[in-house]
Amino acid sequence: MMEYIFFDATLRDSFVEQAKALGVPCKLQEDNMGMVVAVPDDLADELMDALENHYEELQDEQSRMMAESEGGFNSLAGFSVVLPDGKMGMVPLQPDIANRLLSTFSIEEIQSLFSAVARIAIEPKEKHLCQILREEAKTKR
Repeated sequence: MMEYIFFDATLRDSFVEQAKALGVPCKLQEDNMGMVVAVPDDLADELMDALENHYEELQDEQSRMMAESEGGFNSLAGFSVVLPDGKMGMVPLQPDIANRLLSTFSIEEIQSLFSAVARIAIEPKEKHLCQILREEAKTKR
């Protein structure tokens, strides 16, 4: 499942409406990080692109709303990350860095990157990179 996180119910609902209009089923849940919408990760590329484009638009709106809000939360953005034990976490970033990432990478790529970093940070491997790559190549065969 691909998960998208929101901090505003109106923006979440807009995403869900877009997904439903495209015929994509959604699973909604709330956790301590925010409101999460999960969609199947085996969608056709054009459906995934449409959802990600809409999510990026909503993220821009969310960033604008946060910047206008009062308090200390107006200077952070975040991406969800899957920890090695399967729990979800959040990587807080400055909005300009988050926007730079989103201008180059898809949400899926960013989440994959952060999940890989979390996995290595929590379960470090005392091996050389070549050895790790060789072992991963063997397991994919």
